[in-house]
This record gives sequence, C-alpha cells and structure tokens, in this order.
Amino acid sequence: MKNVLITICGRAGSKGFKNKNLKTFLGSPLVYYTTAIAEDFAKHMAGECNTTICLNTDSKDLQKIVSDKYKNIKLITRSEELGGDKVPKCAVWHNTLDLVEKELKLQFDYVIDLDITSPLRQIDDVINAYKYKLDNSQYQMIYSVCESRRNPYFNMVKVESGFSTQFAPSNFTTRQEAPAVYDMNASIYVMDASALRNDKNDRIFENSKCGIYEMYDTAVLDIDSEQDFEMMEIIAKYLFEKKDTFKKVQQLAEA
Repeated sequence: MKNVLITICGRAGSKGFKNKNLKTFLGSPLVYYTTAIAEDFAKHMAGECNTTICLNTDSKDLQKIVSDKYKNIKLITRSEELGGDKVPKCAVWHNTLDLVEKELKLQFDYVIDLDITSPLRQIDDVINAYKYKLDNSQYQMIYSVCESRRNPYFNMVKVESGFSTQFAPSNFTTRQEAPAVYDMNASIYVMDASALRNDKNDRIFENSKCGIYEMYDTAVLDIDSEQDFEMMEIIAKYLFEKKDTFKKVQQLAEA
C-alpha cells in the first residue's frame, strides 16, 4: 500500500494580507476548508493508501486552531530560516518530508500539498488529482489549474519603450484559435516523493516533468488581499448554496 503525505503550509506573517491564514471564512476558520478535505481524502482512500497529514507553520495561533479540532494532524513548528516571504514553498515541502520521514521511519511514495488560501475545492478534487497522477506516471508532479480568462497570444499586452504591444505576437483573429493557456490556482499539488527528496536546489517545478489537473474556475485564484477575501466569500456563498460538491466541503469544515 502506498504512503501519502499531505502537507498544509502556512506562515505567521503576510505582507499582502496580514494574518490571512487565521481568518474566519463564512463562519469557519479558513484553514478548516483545507484540513477537512485532507481528512476526507484519508478516510475515502484508506483502502488504497496510508495517509499522514501535517501542518507546517511558524504560527502558534494556527497550530492551536488546527489542533483544537484535528487531533490526528501532525504539527511541525517551522524554523526561522524557512519563515521569510522569499522562501520557496518547495523548500517547506522538502523540510516537512524530511522531518516526518525521520520521525515515522518510513518513506513516502507521494506528497500532496493543499494551500490554505484556496478553500474552494470540490469534494473529490484531491482524490481525482491524486488518481490522475497515479494514472500518468510520466509526470513527476501535477498541479491544479483553471483555464485562463486572458490569452497572451490574443488579448494580453505589455509596454515597451512607452508603447503597448501584444505580449505574444500572433495572427490569431479569435481567442478560440489561440493555444489554450491556464492559470495555476495554487490549490493542489501532487508529486512523487522521490522527485521532492532528490530536489537539492528547491527548483522542483523547473526540474520535473509536470502535468496539470483542471479545476472548476472560481474566478479568484487564491487569497492575497482583503479584496480577494471579500470576493471569495461572495463566490463561495453562491457555490455552497448552488452546488452540492462544494456544499459538502463547507459541511465538513463546519462539522
């Protein structure tokens, strides 16, 4: 049976949106929308893999919020050198994998990272992303995306020498003709633990063969500002009322 490590990572500080990981989102702590779906994955995949869930953070407040409700989630206190806003997230994944493997004296086969500030996953998104990775072994990592609302070959521009110009010049006359492009929505990452274990310079995205898992477009990528948070709550309220696959995640967060 495969061993899966789910990582949930959150810093204490944030320049763009102070204490965003501690916010309450539609009546429940924001982090619960991620911890709940991680535990749901572990429950529903128990016959196929052994799952360990770990929170890596330098925030005592975030640790308390999680440990008050989720007794089985392992807590790692992030070291100071991994707490800066310029530290790549893959360095924290690497640190988490190293520490948990040493503590449990086992090797994981896969690592799944779930971002706290991307709460709008459908109930089976993590399971489906994991199974997609299993079915496509040519990829060392897959990450979640949604279709981009703008296309650099058609309706995106840049400014050069004071004048705007098409970002990627082309002869396409409609957006549909242009190659499909996607936004990374910072929600789900599934990777071979061996690829992460062997990544010595924290550049797993550049050094790995990657694939994509397309998610429902919720219009806001993740929460980086007060405005993002307000918009996300409005969208989430609609989705929780209208779509059962989103509503189930809210129910798990509230339970």
